[in-house]
Amino acid sequence: MTEASVDSPNTASKIKGLYLLLDQRWASRWALADILRHGADLGVRVVQYRNKHDAMNEVYRQALELRKIARDSGVTFIVNDRCDVGVAVEADGVHLGQSDLPIRLARELLGAKCLIGMSTHSLEQVVEATEQGADYLGFGPLFPTNTKANHEPVVGLDGMKKVRSLTSLPIVAIGGIQSESVSKIVAAGADAVAVASGILDSTNPRQAIKRYMESFP
Repeated sequence: MTEASVDSPNTASKIKGLYLLLDQRWASRWALADILRHGADLGVRVVQYRNKHDAMNEVYRQALELRKIARDSGVTFIVNDRCDVGVAVEADGVHLGQSDLPIRLARELLGAKCLIGMSTHSLEQVVEATEQGADYLGFGPLFPTNTKANHEPVVGLDGMKKVRSLTSLPIVAIGGIQSESVSKIVAAGADAVAVASGILDSTNPRQAIKRYMESFP
């Protein structure tokens, strides 16, 4: 992992504001590199590349291109699921799901300075991920979403309020988040909101990013 872009063990402080999801499923509609550039220009400071379908050489190629843009733009670059791709492109971090590598093993592969995020869907998973050494947590889905098929039960704003008291880690809210809901989500305890379809399904992604960013100082 590169140490230039991750300057201290407390890198989780970078997880705040709009957490932009660059999902490869939208690549036929938008150039993800352009979406990343728009985000960086508008103040986005963390992005995640998610590609669950392409062959590994294509995942690597796309991740490497986006990683270079992120580094040049001062944006923290996270790879979804794949620790091997994270190592290969010198990502700033990886984001793991409940069925991915345990945090302990991911840490051995990635090193102490690499960010490790963990998706959580319940109070018990939040406590467990915190105890296991995650740097930040994804929590949701807050609202119904079509981005992920067969997703976990909706947790809502009440769920966010409950988990906020269980961990000191940054929490990224995810799932069906619209720009008009961001202020309420932050008030409920989220440090960041992860958004894919709310931006990539829009007719003008740059304007959509701007609307989400308006809710953050």
